[in-house]
Amino acid sequence: MTPIIFHIDVNSAYLSWTAVEQLKNGAKQDMRLVPAIIGGDQKARRGVVLAKSIPAKKYGIRTGEPVANAFRKCPNLVMAPPDHKMYREKSARLMEYLKTFTTEIEQVSVDECYMDFTGIAWKYPSPVDAALVIKDGIKAQFGFTVNIGISSNKLLAKMASDFEKPDKVHTLFPEEIRVKMWPLPIGELYMAGRSSVETFKKLEIYTIGDLAQADQGLISLHMKSHGRMLWEFANGIDDSRVQSEQAEAKGIGNSTTLSENAETAETAKAVLHELAESVGRRLRKAGQKANMVSMEIKYHDFQRVSHQKQLDKPSSEDEVLYRAACQLFDETWDGEPIRLLGIRTAKLVVASEPVQLSIFDIEMPKPPDEKHQKLNLAMEEIRAKYGKDAVVKASLMKKGTGRTEKNKKRQ
Repeated sequence: MTPIIFHIDVNSAYLSWTAVEQLKNGAKQDMRLVPAIIGGDQKARRGVVLAKSIPAKKYGIRTGEPVANAFRKCPNLVMAPPDHKMYREKSARLMEYLKTFTTEIEQVSVDECYMDFTGIAWKYPSPVDAALVIKDGIKAQFGFTVNIGISSNKLLAKMASDFEKPDKVHTLFPEEIRVKMWPLPIGELYMAGRSSVETFKKLEIYTIGDLAQADQGLISLHMKSHGRMLWEFANGIDDSRVQSEQAEAKGIGNSTTLSENAETAETAKAVLHELAESVGRRLRKAGQKANMVSMEIKYHDFQRVSHQKQLDKPSSEDEVLYRAACQLFDETWDGEPIRLLGIRTAKLVVASEPVQLSIFDIEMPKPPDEKHQKLNLAMEEIRAKYGKDAVVKASLMKKGTGRTEKNKKRQ
């Protein structure tokens, strides 16, 4: 049976939800109909455009740009602050509504999700008819609009939902790729950031179709694994499945929003090392080991991407988690500035559970010996008593800012 996947995306979610609340409370003006933005607090490093109306888009206002820039482009711009508590409530109600159709839903952010419609497609004359029922039901019940993309895999459904907005249903099945997707500029391809686009231009690749028909080896030579992934996306290749909540194993993770965007792999991996140590501590405290590690990036323009891998055997060791996260980072990062990084573990097992060894374990790094186990335990006890920064590996200390420099100043 051919899969039927929906991608459901709230149109300008933060702005739409704010507009709905304002109208409910007696506002005379609908923010969605005038140049308007949701803008963060400048002092708290959120002084950027979080969402924009369609009229604001006509002024060249972009999500992620500084609020000050947006006002220079449109002095009469209407702005409202974000209300994340309200957004979570709106999101929860939306998901509750969608689950009246099927529970096979994977929520990937506060305002978008994938729905595996395959099992209930027989109830409707066509997938488009079903999507129209969902879209119109959301508008009637909640007062905001969504776009729904339909295809046989998640990637193409995502691409379809980004076609003409708002309040639309679009299909992008494999047989439609040449006509609907290939003529689009390469920057419209999912996960093709600005640095990727610049590289493609140097290779005289300007459209998604140009990339799809390019030599995969040439793309890999210039852009490594990220280039291979984009080449597959341009050809509509995606074998990822909708991961519903029921199928998702409980896990332990941590993420951090950076005080300054990370622009180098070295900076990002230093953050990943701290996250790996934090997640490792929590796993050991819970008496758990992880079989799966995932790494998440949120870019400066709020685009999110995550990548995961299965470990050779379950582990809670910091270095194992760190190496896995770095491998995932190298396979995923497209060179764009990074705003947030995260590590999450899943498929947890009890730490004392026996592990089935294989002949390949002979080649694997040995687990920490008794001396290093005692050292790791001592470090954790010191951090627990004096704080996580009480002991820092020398390799992670920035030159000129380490404890040695501070001690010299005290002498």
